[in-house]
Amino acid sequence: MRLYHFSEEPDIKVFEPRMINGQIDELAKVWTIDEYHAAHYYLPRDCPRICIWPKEDTTELDLDKFFGMSKTKRIITIESGWYERVRKGTIYRYGFDPDAFELYEPNAGYYITTRTVKPLFAERIDDLITAILHEGIELRVTPSLIPLKEHVLASSVNFSMIRMRNAVLEYY
Repeated sequence: MRLYHFSEEPDIKVFEPRMINGQIDELAKVWTIDEYHAAHYYLPRDCPRICIWPKEDTTELDLDKFFGMSKTKRIITIESGWYERVRKGTIYRYGFDPDAFELYEPNAGYYITTRTVKPLFAERIDDLITAILHEGIELRVTPSLIPLKEHVLASSVNFSMIRMRNAVLEYY
């Protein structure tokens, strides 16, 4: 198993546990993501996105609704206002020893530690769109994620909604 942390910072030598905004009842953590879910982070940090993939009990109706025009098994949707930043963006993928982490949320692939850790390596990713596409993921672009969010929440697909606080609330 491989675990990663993604950042726009190129030279992080040590990862210190941090508190997430609003989580006052939990310990500070270093967050990583598993290999399967890593492509959900091939985007600028603040870019809102909705990632969907089928699960065992996804209905045929939802499979057709979300994946019917594609052979893909995963889709990432971003907003058109972020497209240029994604196209021109660079991120760094830091790799970690999985023995230092424990599973926190299996659906999203999150692993955590409450200890300070050093990355094993850092890789620069310049062409974010190609990186996503090379994972066999379909990338979709829409003016606003809000309509998709409502459909996904009412569906039987697996999903991850990241940085939705930055999504466009009004659209044309």
